[in-house]
Amino acid sequence: MLFTTERETDRDGGGAEFDVVCVGESMAAFTPETRGPLADVTRFHRGIGGAESNVACYLARYGHRARWVSRVGTDPFGDHLLAEIAACGVDVRAVERDPHRPTGIYFKERLADRTGVLYHRAGSAASAMSPEGVAGDGAMGSAVRSGRVLHLSGITAALSAPCLALLRTLTARRPGRPVVSFDVNHRPALWRSGDPAVLAELARDCDVVFVGEDEAREAWGLRDADAVRAALPEPGLLVVKRGPDGAIAYASGAPAVEVPAPRVEVVEPVGAGDAFAAGFLSGCLRGLPMAHRLRHGHLLAAAALTVHADLGTPPARDDADALVALDEAAWRGLRLAAGWTEGGVETEAAGAGRTKAAGASRAETAGRTEVAP
Repeated sequence: MLFTTERETDRDGGGAEFDVVCVGESMAAFTPETRGPLADVTRFHRGIGGAESNVACYLARYGHRARWVSRVGTDPFGDHLLAEIAACGVDVRAVERDPHRPTGIYFKERLADRTGVLYHRAGSAASAMSPEGVAGDGAMGSAVRSGRVLHLSGITAALSAPCLALLRTLTARRPGRPVVSFDVNHRPALWRSGDPAVLAELARDCDVVFVGEDEAREAWGLRDADAVRAALPEPGLLVVKRGPDGAIAYASGAPAVEVPAPRVEVVEPVGAGDAFAAGFLSGCLRGLPMAHRLRHGHLLAAAALTVHADLGTPPARDDADALVALDEAAWRGLRLAAGWTEGGVETEAAGAGRTKAAGASRAETAGRTEVAP
């Protein structure tokens, strides 16, 4: 099993410069201030969004050494991305600037029943990432080998043929490679002219794999979590996310572990999967029990679900640890709403006793909830 104990994680990468290196595209993100079709919206909030950079930002805010590797244009959006991601504590020194290709952008569309996304990323600087860019001892090549964990996503595979070749190179099993984490991240809009079966091929060569039960059904026709594991027996750790029903972790040589998700008042779903991956990887790096890794994933997902931005503000790690340590009854009783990461509560569920659970100013449990001063 990967990342079983602190001693194992030290052995696996104690000399690495970073805990996690994340490779992939990030974009300038524009979120409408009001609901309605984009044609009718006149005011937007500018932010950032990118699966891999989101993971890096959450991990850095959780106290881990995180690096993001990518390419952006020599334009103001590229400047903005680098500044915002670096402000989270992420190392961005290996990000290349491209004077000929732009930084990608996208717009969210907040409709009454869903949130849509409109991409403008074709021909972006990041879409020119390639195996040649990480070959040898250049800045980008050295950067992707500088972490204990290399985190990738299936989104990169859909950006261009060179990007797919890059992922094939980075996921190829070879002696001395870092632990490779892969979030399938199936985006149907990006695969209209490609075959998402390639995502399964990439996943089979990775060590830690994240996939939603719904996306496995849509991309590969697999009916449930057990079917996903049967189709992907190779990864040492496979995490199947089941939305509000929780998540299941399959580790080689061990029984599957299932943990329910807390109840969340969803503001917007975009970015929750990235946050979950970051929380789970944090637990792996710390050698936590499997159930605690899943709980940390759920908590960071809740931080993303309760904001309009792709990137939410996670609770302080000590506060998250207190919530993760709740007994089963108190955990199942959690209710997380917008603003829950900003303060602290004391919770008391039936038969659970009184437990300090800081970092959840609007978290409620099935029993008594007292807001701390």
